[in-house]
Amino acid sequence: MRIRIVDAFTDRPFSGNPAGVLLLDAFPADAWLQDVAMEVNHPETAFAHPLPGGGEADWALRWFTPAAEVAMCGHATLATAHVLFGTGAHEGPVRFATRSGVLVATPRADGSITLDFPTAPLTPVRVPDGLAEALGAEPLCAFDTGPFVGDLLVELPDEKTVRALTPDFRALGAHSERGVIATAAAEDPAGGHDFVSRGFFPNVGIDEDAVTGSAHTALAPFWSERLGRTELTGLQASRRPGHVRVELRGERTLLGGRAVTVVEGELNA
Repeated sequence: MRIRIVDAFTDRPFSGNPAGVLLLDAFPADAWLQDVAMEVNHPETAFAHPLPGGGEADWALRWFTPAAEVAMCGHATLATAHVLFGTGAHEGPVRFATRSGVLVATPRADGSITLDFPTAPLTPVRVPDGLAEALGAEPLCAFDTGPFVGDLLVELPDEKTVRALTPDFRALGAHSERGVIATAAAEDPAGGHDFVSRGFFPNVGIDEDAVTGSAHTALAPFWSERLGRTELTGLQASRRPGHVRVELRGERTLLGGRAVTVVEGELNA
């Protein structure tokens, strides 16, 4: 069967966030899916298969890190939609049935793709004891991001602090279900982004994720309230940085970006 490696939230290879993508006839055993994801060894591997016509969704979609299945993943959804549109396996908006409900990916005339995801509910919480030491910086505030995202969102004083973080990943894992999103306002609003973030997810086998679409369903309402706008651009400042366009629409958040297929081959397993 064909397997592809797609770099998501970027328009050039070797940047953004890589994801494995496999289009199947049906989902095999979970153990096989996890083995493939471990073999691919990218932050996420997406598995999708077509559904019968007439239902609420067109394709079933699941995501696995090398260590676990996750409830929501933005960049691997973008990568899967990119493969479907690029190969002609699907035309027009595609509806994915997932553990996070039905997610829609829409191709745009400029070659980008827009994802329609649920907005993460933000609940203010006390900054946990020991988090500053584990993260390497003192948060200004902290928010729980709800069951689908499962992260702790923390605001830091400035962009420079976010970029300089060197967390203790083992200690960081004790402070959330999935991981910690660190964010700050852009140092230069004219620099092409409104806010920066980094995402650390040691509990699902990813110390630092390159560009995390799902995290932006929490970053969108957070920064929309502070900046007074519903349309923003985030920069995830990892070693493989990428931009995510966000548009807050109440209970839904639109995530926009591009993707590039870097590897295509045959899986012999």
